[in-house]
Amino acid sequence: MQPTFPAAFIAYCSNSLEHVHGSFALRSHALVLALTLAAMLIGSRSATGQIILSPSAAPTNHTPTQTISETPKPAAVQLQNPAALAQLTEQTRTSCIQGRRRIAGRVLQIVPEGLVVDSGYPNLLRPELSRSWVARSNVSASRPPNLVEETPPGSLCVGLVFVTDVPKKPTVKVNDYVILEAYPAGQHSYEPVTPVKKTIRTFSVGLVTAVQLNLDSGKNNLTGPESPLKP
Repeated sequence: MQPTFPAAFIAYCSNSLEHVHGSFALRSHALVLALTLAAMLIGSRSATGQIILSPSAAPTNHTPTQTISETPKPAAVQLQNPAALAQLTEQTRTSCIQGRRRIAGRVLQIVPEGLVVDSGYPNLLRPELSRSWVARSNVSASRPPNLVEETPPGSLCVGLVFVTDVPKKPTVKVNDYVILEAYPAGQHSYEPVTPVKKTIRTFSVGLVTAVQLNLDSGKNNLTGPESPLKP
């Protein structure tokens, strides 16, 4: 087995010292210099000639190859056109404004996300109740039979609806009445009695929230057959 390059170099330096004439100090200095150079060469070889094997590689008789780190390319990324997104947002905002409704009715259920309201009490819109969005359960309110919801913006909403993004104060209780203007924002699954579930329209008091909910749900056409404007 042939000696490695560093070992051969050290042997060469040792043999060369035999031919150095002079004092013992000179020969010692030459030996120290030779060993220093050998150490530098070994360090240089270790730094520049390092071979990294793949952890999963099995031992073979072939010369190992250096692995190259590659950043995995992500799957197809869907890029949104800012101009198209801005246009879609504006169209949704316009549809929400055109579809806004007056919510005037009794609170049937309270959940963290909002209120289930039985809307359709026109006499809740009287001036003396306009100072607050909440009217207590003892106020006089009645619902006309066969009331039909109209289509113009701001019309009275008729039927069960879910209202989100409501004001924090005053505190509302079940059987209280609410008087709000809200914007269509999709649908909500209402469970009046377990396990009965009913899909009802969702309205948001905040316009920005309504637009975002419609964009998130992907149902931006508020005038189609699945429109939340339809009772």
